[in-house]
Amino acid sequence: MKVRVGTGVGSVTLLLAVAMACTSAGAQAAGCTAPKAAVVTITTTTTTPTVTTTTTTGTTTTGTPTTGITTTPTTTVTTTTKTKRKPVKAVRATSTTLSLAGLFTVGKAKVTVPHRSVEISGRIRPYVAGQRFLVSESVDGSRFKTVKLAARCLAGTNTGSFDLKVSAPRPGRVTVKVRHATTKTMKAFKLQGSFDSLNPNVGPGATGVFVELLQQRLAALHLFIPQTGKFDLGTELALDAYHRLLGEGEGIETLGPKTVTALLDGDGSFHVRFAKQGNHAEGDLSDQLLAFIDDGTKVQWIFPISSGKPSTPTILGSFQIYYKEPEYTSDGMYFSSFFHGGYAIHGYNPAPDYPASHGCMRLPMVDAIPAFGWTRVGDWVDTYYT
Repeated sequence: MKVRVGTGVGSVTLLLAVAMACTSAGAQAAGCTAPKAAVVTITTTTTTPTVTTTTTTGTTTTGTPTTGITTTPTTTVTTTTKTKRKPVKAVRATSTTLSLAGLFTVGKAKVTVPHRSVEISGRIRPYVAGQRFLVSESVDGSRFKTVKLAARCLAGTNTGSFDLKVSAPRPGRVTVKVRHATTKTMKAFKLQGSFDSLNPNVGPGATGVFVELLQQRLAALHLFIPQTGKFDLGTELALDAYHRLLGEGEGIETLGPKTVTALLDGDGSFHVRFAKQGNHAEGDLSDQLLAFIDDGTKVQWIFPISSGKPSTPTILGSFQIYYKEPEYTSDGMYFSSFFHGGYAIHGYNPAPDYPASHGCMRLPMVDAIPAFGWTRVGDWVDTYYT
């Protein structure tokens, strides 16, 4: 067998000569002769494989040819594209405030006393999540406390807020500083607030801002007190009346921590019992207090008094002023407003811190003229025990 391979573009030709001999007797008998060379032409086509690439998410699939079958392989390649994030730019606070509540105002000064809480509130706009602040508290430049706080978002707004309470350990100038360091999302800023913590240990003859505050708070509770800025007799009498108002008894003219707290908290009030009488006076003989009432319900002034002693008690009931006498009477009554017979509201020396009169309601001499100026003929005067 001979094979001839011819070359050509896209084909291969094979010539096959086959020489066959008739070897069997049967074949020869049948007239079989050796055949001529036979030429067989076989043509094959060469196919160029095609690769198709498809971008998908997830898997890669490659076609695999099957025996006896011509296939076109397909290759799928997954390509992942990463998007670069833009860097977040730190924002600047456009509005920052620091508010201090629970302070008292004396003149232009914001004041309180040691160990009394002051509420500090901060507001920052815009709100940026995750921001924290360092708060330092000092007295006269000496730091006594440092805390860290996180801002929270006020509902329905784009404003961040934080709150804390501060109490000074001693008298002095108190400064609260709030610092926010620059972060990736918000730039740095500072807030600061200050107030004065006053020394409450004062006594007769003292002056200063705390004495002014003391007189201011006594007046706010309607205790009669000339606001002189000095711890004087008027201040002592107002303190005496205040202790009576608190139910602590008569004759206490000192100022301790408990009284300071009660006074600054606004504790103590006079209960009006005859609201339908318009401008009138009420004598509470149990607490030895006399109150002047405006328009039936508004307490104007409260004075300490000395009512009738047990042998000559003050008359009880509701009466009207019928006569007023300025200056002294013949028996030493000073600026008197008579409401029944010889019973009157008047100044007298002494006006002790217990019932000692002959039935009148005695006032300290320094209180007599203001009281006389307030009353009018026809005003009601009510006296009672509680």
